[in-house]
Amino acid sequence: MSRYSGKILFYEGKCFTGRKLELCSDCDNFQDRGFLNRVNSIRVESGAFVCFDHPDYTGQQYILEHGEYPEYQRWNALNDHMGSCRPIAMHGENYRVELFEGENFGGERAELHEDCPFLQARGLTKNCVNSIKVYGDGAWVMYEEPNYRGRMYIVERGNFSSPKEWQSESATIQSARRVANYF
Repeated sequence: MSRYSGKILFYEGKCFTGRKLELCSDCDNFQDRGFLNRVNSIRVESGAFVCFDHPDYTGQQYILEHGEYPEYQRWNALNDHMGSCRPIAMHGENYRVELFEGENFGGERAELHEDCPFLQARGLTKNCVNSIKVYGDGAWVMYEEPNYRGRMYIVERGNFSSPKEWQSESATIQSARRVANYF
């Protein structure tokens, strides 16, 4: 299996019951596949996926790695809406990210190679990140709150000069972790 693919199953009912939708690649609109936008449980058999509560890869992001999620609260959702998803591109195991307090890679900077539950302990003086550079092989999840809580955003290899580029309306980022569980 390529590190760019995986397999995810969405179920309308809790505990893997009801109609299901099986995907191994991008899906920009679940309704186009005959599946309603109500998802109450998910099983990720392989890979890692970023899912969105609206079609066309918009809205709240949820990062789902290998494992079982018997109810929507397990992936930190507030409701059972889900409209699109795509696999997370995993290239290998070399992780490196630079976080900048200012837009366009300015201001205070912190570099990470491992998960960080509280970014202010790593040199950032504010609780905001306005630009990001992702190097190496792996993808990262940025969280609005410490200890990997709150809204989450996926960033993969590349440069993000403002929060809008990782689909955030806010620069509040207080914790970060690697997407590592993809098999």
